[in-house]
Amino acid sequence: MPASDLRITPGDWLRLVVLSVMWGGSFFFVGVAVREVPPMTIVLVRTALAALLLAPLLWVYRIDAPRTLAGWWPFAVMALLGIVIPFTLTAMGQTYIPSGIASVVNAMTPVFTVLVLAAFGDERLLPRRAVGVLLGFAGVLILQGVEMDFGSVQSLGILLCLAATVSYGFSALWAKRALTGVPPIAAATFQFVCASVMMLVMSAIFDRPWQLPMPSAATWLALIGLAAISTALGFILFFQIIRGSGAGNVMLVTLLVPVTAILLGAAVLGETVTTREIVGALVIASALVIMDGRILTRLAMRRASA
Repeated sequence: MPASDLRITPGDWLRLVVLSVMWGGSFFFVGVAVREVPPMTIVLVRTALAALLLAPLLWVYRIDAPRTLAGWWPFAVMALLGIVIPFTLTAMGQTYIPSGIASVVNAMTPVFTVLVLAAFGDERLLPRRAVGVLLGFAGVLILQGVEMDFGSVQSLGILLCLAATVSYGFSALWAKRALTGVPPIAAATFQFVCASVMMLVMSAIFDRPWQLPMPSAATWLALIGLAAISTALGFILFFQIIRGSGAGNVMLVTLLVPVTAILLGAAVLGETVTTREIVGALVIASALVIMDGRILTRLAMRRASA
């Protein structure tokens, strides 16, 4: 790994912190909304508003929409794997577990991404990544608790959020194979358009939102914040960091998101944080650090220079 890949500009450090607040806030917003709105309807509002907010950027960058079903197909699959399934599972999981725990489990996304890419031969499972995978699973088991009661409500919530990270892993595989070279704004906007159509059907079948009581003002604000801040603006900031400091460095946000989500959940939603949950979060964080490898590289570079 070149030394330049290890550097992050001061401006991007600030953007990383802001992005962690935006993405950590998504768990907070869902935690507020899920008290009054079913998960699928939450995802429908999130994807539809995000698509509307991102659509004008297509005109700004002069990007044309696909004109055939074959042209939409890659984005439809990506929407299913990267938005519809994981967003819905995470929102369902948050009906059983606090937003802080959901964010910690979500931090397992890089672990399953590595496993999926290795299983399909797209990347090698390096030793340090294998160690990181084992540590990640150890962290999830610590979150679950020593009683290992997989029939409990908390276990169901953790398993739903964990399944979401598996879907993210497959979305990374699909993106690598089918969306290489597609402008990020186009990829995101077309995905959200496809996801909105899918969620409209699913929400109509399972939630029947027109029969639900009108949500409170707090819930509407949470839904708007989820779509505008955590999704649309978060995506734009994400690719600004990639352009400035590289794709590897932007993944450091994975370590920061649970911190934001836990703090927001505790301060605003009154969620409690146990010692076991803190330990589990730290173990998962250490797994991501080892898988990332930058700290190990820095140590090696310092030894070499000494």
